[in-house]
Amino acid sequence: MTTTETLDVQPTPLALLLLGRESDPRSERGVDCPGDLPAPSDPNLVERARAAKARLGEKVFILGHHYQRDEVIEFADVTGDSFKLARDAAARPEAEYIVFCGVHFMAESADILTSERQQVILPDLAAGCSMADMASAEQVAECWDVLADAGVADVTVPVSYMNSSADIKAFTGRHGGTICTSSNAQRALEWAFSQGEKVLFVPDQHLGRNTAVRDMGIALEDCVVYNPHKPGGGLTPEQLQDAKMILWRGHCSVHGRFSLESVEDVRARIPGVNVLVHPECKHEVVTAADHVGSTEYIIKMLDAAPAGSSWAIGTELNLVRRLAKAHPDKQIVFLDKTVCFCSTMNRIDLPHLVWALESLADGKPVNRIEVDAETEHFAKLALEQMLALP
Repeated sequence: MTTTETLDVQPTPLALLLLGRESDPRSERGVDCPGDLPAPSDPNLVERARAAKARLGEKVFILGHHYQRDEVIEFADVTGDSFKLARDAAARPEAEYIVFCGVHFMAESADILTSERQQVILPDLAAGCSMADMASAEQVAECWDVLADAGVADVTVPVSYMNSSADIKAFTGRHGGTICTSSNAQRALEWAFSQGEKVLFVPDQHLGRNTAVRDMGIALEDCVVYNPHKPGGGLTPEQLQDAKMILWRGHCSVHGRFSLESVEDVRARIPGVNVLVHPECKHEVVTAADHVGSTEYIIKMLDAAPAGSSWAIGTELNLVRRLAKAHPDKQIVFLDKTVCFCSTMNRIDLPHLVWALESLADGKPVNRIEVDAETEHFAKLALEQMLALP
């Protein structure tokens, strides 16, 4: 005879967060977006966006990340990658409102680099970054304690990828490190190794590994992966002492999906195809590709490619589709057969943008992103160190 027992299980804070019933102000992941959004089927959304933007005039400056939907990019004053957009915002001091159509960490960077009189707005607070979520300030601080216990913290320089929270950037600034982008990761690592013997690279293990091994000739065995969910990061003190690159166990949910099989399959389907991938892809994918580079590199590479050439691109689908449309004389396909958008980036849609713009036009700013003064100070130190890289 089988009996069923009813358990009185109380949901944990993490479970409530994942269910969207609670929020964590220290997380990249927002779960709430107050206000009444226009219906996505509203046929007047485009006109409403144009009208609200016109009402605001030069008071608003709209930034659109390359991975955004076309319906959002249409209203962007400038497009680019995360750091380029943050710098573009800082170069427009006359704009009272910076509407960042990207994700949370990008809006934080813009707030850090813009003046106090400017307000940075993120149309949907739920537009976070899965990679940035993989490293919290508490986890990185605990990692540093593990390095100290192993006797290597004093010779380790933190290098944090731009795709990280303001808290992580501030940690990096406090410990004499630098920020990097996918474009200048090699320069950042070269600088870091001139300052110390080891690098703690947070949070994308793939960019760190690919830059160290592929671009700098560091041996794979000199790279170890720190897992924040295991005691001591899952590493022995001896492993930490022997390693040159201590890589955080994080990755991009979009770029991490591409596989060696994807590369082999597209080569079989399209003879003579050029495989062009982002350095956030896995090491075996980067090794098998013909070209590897940042988002801006990918765009420039395709702009310069000869007519009639074929390309398989390993990056976010919105950008790949936009590039294919812009270059009808070239065959441009997504590297993987399975369509994959950046789900969090795609939370910024036309209804959210219209709501944010109309709220601003009515003098009621919503979803302002503010970094506290202390965090901003140390994060800016790390960003300024990046700007000073040779």
